[in-house]
Amino acid sequence: QYYVNNAFDTNWVSTVGENLEQLEQAVCEQTGCRYAVALASGTAALHLAVKLAGVKPGDSVFCTDLTFAATVNPVVYEKGEPIFIDSEYDTWNMNPSALKHAFSLYPHTKVVIVANLYGTPAKLDKIQEICNQHQAVLIEDAAESFGARYQGKQTGTFGKYNAISFNGNKIITTSGGGMLLTNEEEAAEKVRFWSTQAREKAPWYQHEEIGYNYRLSNVLAGIGRGQMLHLEEHKALKKDIYIRYKEGLKELPVQMNPYLSYSEPNFWLSCILIDSGCPVTPEIIREKLAEYNVESRPIWKPMHLQPVYQDHVFVDSK
Repeated sequence: QYYVNNAFDTNWVSTVGENLEQLEQAVCEQTGCRYAVALASGTAALHLAVKLAGVKPGDSVFCTDLTFAATVNPVVYEKGEPIFIDSEYDTWNMNPSALKHAFSLYPHTKVVIVANLYGTPAKLDKIQEICNQHQAVLIEDAAESFGARYQGKQTGTFGKYNAISFNGNKIITTSGGGMLLTNEEEAAEKVRFWSTQAREKAPWYQHEEIGYNYRLSNVLAGIGRGQMLHLEEHKALKKDIYIRYKEGLKELPVQMNPYLSYSEPNFWLSCILIDSGCPVTPEIIREKLAEYNVESRPIWKPMHLQPVYQDHVFVDSK
């Protein structure tokens, strides 16, 4: 409330102000990334990352299959062609073997978008290595994994361009918002330009490119500044929830969502897989929990099974 009130007290309630600057700085300090641009949503960050990567109409883009639609939709905004890459059991994220297979089938693909599902890092070093071998731009969708680490390094820093989300249900929230992270100053400045309607530096309203109303407000950035003070606390509470579920369910035929021993998830969301052959279905569990006013739902429906994307290519790890 202090930071939000400060936005009103100083009359900086739009898309400029101290809260924005301090939130961007705090995220840079947290992640080790050099530049951060606060935006209206994680989806906006992904969209501008896709534009930075140079995706043109008809270009193929390899995308995580098991994810939320926001990972993929920005490709279509730029009229690209998503190609969905199968997941693996170790992390539920993009399977590096499937990615290799995809490059053998579509060697001219130059952009890969990998998501860290439910706050759990993918095998980011292997995916990064494959992208480097094929001179492909890696975009890391760290919308759900802010604060997580992979081999000691913060997620949201493995791609050339990276996105995090501050949506209302994320580990850190600004009510609605997101951020693009990059180590390239020119890219960060381009995103600032695009996100404020691509207004040229002129005493009149001059526009030479198509821009977007994507900048985060200074008021909402104030919420984020306050939230950043509690990131480690939030992560610890989320981990406690995960452990409580794991201990409480250990005698039952279910498995918690996995993670690698050399990664540190932020435990944003706790999930279970029901063992094959168990007579209890996810829908039975969901309905029973609902009787006790406990919300639950199936994990993400893979993108290649979504009606809007069912005609797109899906690549497994043959």
